[in-house]
This record gives sequence, C-alpha cells and structure tokens, in this order.
Amino acid sequence: MLKAKKKITKKEMKEDGLITAYGKVTSFYDLNKKYFNYAFTAIIVIVIATVIFVNNRRANNDKAATELGKVFTIYDAASNDIRQYKIAIDGQPERGIMGLKSIVDNYGSTKSGELARFYLANAYYNTGNYDEALKEYDSFSNSSDLLTASAIAGIGNCYEAKKEYEKAASSFEKAAGKISNTFNTPDYLNSAARCYGLAGEKEKAVTLFKRLKKEFPKSTFARDADRYISQYSA
Repeated sequence: MLKAKKKITKKEMKEDGLITAYGKVTSFYDLNKKYFNYAFTAIIVIVIATVIFVNNRRANNDKAATELGKVFTIYDAASNDIRQYKIAIDGQPERGIMGLKSIVDNYGSTKSGELARFYLANAYYNTGNYDEALKEYDSFSNSSDLLTASAIAGIGNCYEAKKEYEKAASSFEKAAGKISNTFNTPDYLNSAARCYGLAGEKEKAVTLFKRLKKEFPKSTFARDADRYISQYSA
C-alpha cells in the first residue's frame, strides 16, 4: 500500500526558497568574487582620497591665510604708493614674505587664496596693470555678495581706465544689482551713469541718475544727479 505523500507546509516552502536564493547568491558571488573585490577596493580608495583631499585643502587654506596675513600689512600700508603695491604683488622672499601672486598661484583654490586674488587684482589696478587686474577680478569667486560686487566694480574701474566706457558702465550696473546698501550701491549707480554718459549713451545715463535720486536721495551722489540729468537731457 502506497504511503500518502507528506504535505509540504508553507514554512518549509519558504525555507526551501530561502535556501535556493542563498545558493544562487553564493554561486553568483563565487563566480564574480574578483569584481566585488575590485569594487570594494575602489570604494576604499575613493574614501581615503577624499579624506586626504579635504585635509590637504584645509592645511593649504591655513597656509594661505598665514602668508596673506604677512603680506597684507604691506598691501594695507601701500595707499597710493605704486612701489609698495609692487612689493605686495611680488613679496619679499628675503624676509620670508610670499607675494600675493605666489599665494594665488599656490593656494588659489582655497578661500584664503581667493581672498588673496581679490587683493592681487586691486594691487594690479593700483599699479596701472589693468589687463592683469581684469584677469584676476574676473577669476575671483567668493560667497560674499559684497566682495563679489566689489570685484565686478573693479572690472568696471579697469575698463574705465582703459577708456572702454560702455563695458565699464555695464560692469558698474551689474555690481549695483548684486547688492543693495546705502554706501556701495549709489556709488556703483553713479559710476555706471557717468560711464554711460562718457560712452554717449545719454538716455541710459539719465535713467540711472533718476534711479539714483529716487532710491538713494540722501547719498552724496544724488546731490549732483540733477546737474547731469540736465546736461544729458539738453
């Protein structure tokens, strides 16, 4: 007499499925073990490289800040002395002072290096090297809207010095749009209007002078706005 087949329970079916799946995974891993090892090794390398990069960047930023602190005393004391600005640019190696140019060349990717770039651009402008100043102002990157606007205005100053008035006006106008305060913004608007006037763009100049009067009536620049409006409207 044949014995009745044992009924397979749901639990046994589930366990059998797990065993089968485990066997497939194990088999797949055995067949592709070297690729898993490669991937794991690659992840470890990426993690280590990231840690090293972050640590090096932090160390480089500290070095840049230290060097900038040394040369800034020369830059800050330069005032209108071209010779002092040139010293700030080149540094004084004999005194262990790295120049702004070297700081930017070596640490330009750090925050302190970028700040050095801003001062380097200013130093170039004050020595009459407008093309180099333009290059550094244009390359400057910072999270501060105030400094970014100053750099854009620096571009305007360079173009004005080169008598490229329309480009200068456009840069000053862009700087004015970057920030809004009672000190810098009217200055930038006034410079933009002045340069548009010098470029022969009288309507644009009048528009900006009127805006200057309306938005910043108490500024020193607003006091002369009417005179320019009359001049360019004639």
